Amino acid sequence: MSVESKKTRAACCSKLKLFLASMAFVFFAKAFGGGYMKSSITQIERRFDIPSSLIGVIDGSFEMGNLLVIAFVSYFGAKLHRPRLIGIGCVIMAAGSFLVAMPHFFQGPYKYETSVSHKADVNSTESIMPCLSNHSSSVPHPLAACEKTAGSPMWIYVFLGNMLRGIGETPIMPLGISYLDDFSREENTPFYLACIHAVGILGPMFGYMLGSFLAKIYVDTGFVNLDTITITYKDSRWVGAWWMGFLMTGTVGLLSSIPFFFLPKSLPKQGQEEEQSQSKSTELTTMTEQENFLPEKTQEKPVKFLELAKDFIPSLKTLFRNKIYLLMILTYLVAVNGFIGLITFKPKHIEQVYGQSASKAIFLIGTKQKQCNEQCSCSVKHWDPVCAYNGMTYASPCLAGCQTSTGTGKEMVFHNCTCINEAGAAANTSVVLGQCPRDSDCDRKFKIYMSLSVIGSFISACGATPGYIVLLRSIQPDLKSLALGMQTLIIRTLGGIPPPIYFGALIDRTCLKWGTKQCGGRGACRLYDANAFRLTYMGLIIGFYFIANSLWGYLYYSIVKRQKKTALKNQAKENGQESNAAGNGHASINIADIEDMGTECTI
Repeated sequence: MSVESKKTRAACCSKLKLFLASMAFVFFAKAFGGGYMKSSITQIERRFDIPSSLIGVIDGSFEMGNLLVIAFVSYFGAKLHRPRLIGIGCVIMAAGSFLVAMPHFFQGPYKYETSVSHKADVNSTESIMPCLSNHSSSVPHPLAACEKTAGSPMWIYVFLGNMLRGIGETPIMPLGISYLDDFSREENTPFYLACIHAVGILGPMFGYMLGSFLAKIYVDTGFVNLDTITITYKDSRWVGAWWMGFLMTGTVGLLSSIPFFFLPKSLPKQGQEEEQSQSKSTELTTMTEQENFLPEKTQEKPVKFLELAKDFIPSLKTLFRNKIYLLMILTYLVAVNGFIGLITFKPKHIEQVYGQSASKAIFLIGTKQKQCNEQCSCSVKHWDPVCAYNGMTYASPCLAGCQTSTGTGKEMVFHNCTCINEAGAAANTSVVLGQCPRDSDCDRKFKIYMSLSVIGSFISACGATPGYIVLLRSIQPDLKSLALGMQTLIIRTLGGIPPPIYFGALIDRTCLKWGTKQCGGRGACRLYDANAFRLTYMGLIIGFYFIANSLWGYLYYSIVKRQKKTALKNQAKENGQESNAAGNGHASINIADIEDMGTECTI
C-alpha cells in the first residue's frame, strides 16, 4: 500500500469518525431540547393559564413542523449535501428554541390567582381579614393589561417556536442515518447506531434534570421581590423559570451544527479503499447513493428539480409494496402513540398522583357555601389553598371561614377559621398557606413506580438498534433515506400530533378545580381527581403497549417466514446449478420444494 493511499484512508476514517461524533452530539442536542420541552409542559400550561388539551396542541406543533418538510427533505436531501443540510437544520432548531422563550420578555410579571391580598408590609402589624377581603382579586383588568397577563394568546409564540424546532430536526434522522450506513461497513453500522443512541439517550435525562432544577426557581426571578411571593414550588399556581431552559437548549443546538458544515458531501466506503489499492493502481471512486439515482453524466451538472422528482412516485410505490416495511410502520405507530402520551403528561401524572394527598372527598368538603362561611360571601372560583391541622385542604382562607391573619409572605397564618370547628372538635383553628402535604405512603408507591419505569425504559431501549437494522435491511439501498423519511412522516403525523391532544382532553375530564383567569374565563386546572387521572392515563398507555407488543410478535413471525423462503429459494438455485454441472444440463429439481416457496420463488 502506497503512502498516498494510507493518507487517504486515514483522512477518510477521521472524517467518518468526525461525522459519527457529530451525529452523537446532535442526537444529544435534539433529545436534550425535546426532554426539556416535555418537562416544561406543566410550567407553560400554568404560565399561559391554558387547559391540557391546548397544551397538547402546542406540544404536537413539533410534529406538525416536522411533517411539513419531511418527505421533501428525505427524498431530495439524499441527492444534495446531506451533512450541510443537517447543519442548517440544527440552526433552525436552535432558532425555534429561542423563539419559545421570547414570550417571557414580552409579558409582564406573572400574577398568580389569589383570593386575598398578601402584600402587607414586612414591618406592618396590620391583620388581614380574609372573610371580608375576598373581593380584592375580582376587580376587572383593563383590556391592554389583559393582553400581557397569563391566559393571553401569547402562547402562539411557543407554538410557532416548537414548530420551528420540528422543521429543524427533520434532516437529522433520515439523512444522518443513511449517510452513516452508506459509507460504513455493514457489520459496523449496528455498533455506530448504538453509540449514537447511547449518547442521545443522555439528552432526555439532562433535559428532565434541567427542568426539575428550573421548576424550583420562580419565573420572574431577578425582576420581582421574592419576599412578596406567598407560594412555593409545591403549589399548583407556581411557575418555574421555564424560559431559561430554552435559551440553554437553543445554545446547545447551535453548537451542534458547527461540525456538519466542514464535512464532505460523500466519503469512500469504509474498507473499500484497501481492496481498490490492492487490485488496481488506478483511481476508483465509490458509488454513492446519489449516483445510484442519477445518470453518471449529470453528476457534474447542476442538479435539476424535475430530474430528481420524476422517480419520486415510483419510489413510493416500491416502498409501500414492502410488507415488512408496512408492518414495522404500523407497529411503531401504535407504540409511539402510547410513548408520546406517556412522556408528555408523566410530570403531571407524578405531581397529581404522588404529589399530594388531597382526595376528591376531602376537597369537595372544603369547597361547599356552608353555614360556617355563608356570611363571608366567598367565591368558589378563587384558588388560594390553605391546609388545616387535620389534613383537610380548603380552596381559600375565606372558604375555611378564617377571620384574622398574622405574618407576611410565605409565613402568613390564618386564625379563627370557623369551618375547621364544624368539621370536628378542634383546639387548633388555624390554617397555613398551601395544600396539605402528601401521605407517607405516597413516597413508597412513588419509588415502586419509578423503579418499574426504569426497568420498562431499559427493555424498550434494547429494541431501538435492532429495529433500525431490520428497517434498513428490509428495503432497497437506494431507498433508505426515503424509507426513513416516510416512516418519520407517518409516525409524526399519526403518532406524534394526536396523542398529546386526546390525552390532554381526557385528562381535563378528571379535573376537580379549575383556575380562574385574571381577565375572566376558565384557566388551567389546579387539582385533579387522582384516581380518575391514574386510570385514564395508565389505561391508555397499557392498552397501546399491549397492541404494540402483539404486533412485534407478528412482525417477528413474518421475518422468520420470509427468511425461510429465501433460504429455500437459494438452496433450490444451488441444487439446480450443481445438477446442471453434473448431468451436462439435465437438472434434477424437487418440484414440491419449489411449490412450497410460493409466489416469491423464482428460478
